Amino acid sequence: MSHLAVQWVALKTIVTKEVRRFTRIWQQTLVPPAITMTLYFVIFGNLIGSRIGEMGGVDYMSFIVPGLIMMSVITNAYGNVASSFFSNKFQRSVEELMVAPVHPATILLGFVAGGVVRGVMVGIIVTLLSLYFTDLSIHHPGVVIGIVLLSAVLFSLGGFINGVHARKFDDISIVPTFIITPLTYLGGVFYSISLLPEHWQWVSQLNPILYMVNTFRYGILGVSDVGVVFSFLMMGVFIVILSAYSLWLLKRGTGMRQ
Repeated sequence: MSHLAVQWVALKTIVTKEVRRFTRIWQQTLVPPAITMTLYFVIFGNLIGSRIGEMGGVDYMSFIVPGLIMMSVITNAYGNVASSFFSNKFQRSVEELMVAPVHPATILLGFVAGGVVRGVMVGIIVTLLSLYFTDLSIHHPGVVIGIVLLSAVLFSLGGFINGVHARKFDDISIVPTFIITPLTYLGGVFYSISLLPEHWQWVSQLNPILYMVNTFRYGILGVSDVGVVFSFLMMGVFIVILSAYSLWLLKRGTGMRQ
């Protein structure tokens, strides 16, 4: 077999393994996010939203739905890769990949693709559930698809880096708990940053999740607190940086050759 054929077979094998891993335990990987988001819809959308009325020129339920969908995509894409790669390290099966004739880029792409698939699947499930609570009409389909895929890729790369550096299972929960969750709640999911004082608006603009949420909201509702083009450029830069760093970690064997 040619070198490219070998890499293609390896890529398909890694992606298939990753997808089967989380679909086999769908009760733990797909159902809990759906239940959590449904509670958000009921509590924040129906109960609190009925008192708030409108936000950003649309009813509050419609306003928070895009943010909650994006929240489910990024958390599941991140968590899938972080837990999967660390499990491979823990079981020492990653050592077989390291000595096999598989390029580091193929390994990275395989794990990232698995995270993207899970993130997108959960996003679709949450979107379907949201239709029970509100009517969604997509204003810019290209923006919606593009931002979802880029966000899933970006956080899958973040999850991979977390999985590489993690030394024990508890380590893969530190970043989601102390970084991703706070940034998500402060990323304009439940409010428009135009409501904040000018100083805090500037601080909020340092939060990368704000750009993902608002760009996705623009694709769904046609309203956004940030520049859409800038959001895509920023995400592209972050993806390039994290990809380069991830490949460097793989080539060095950081955290894998112990």
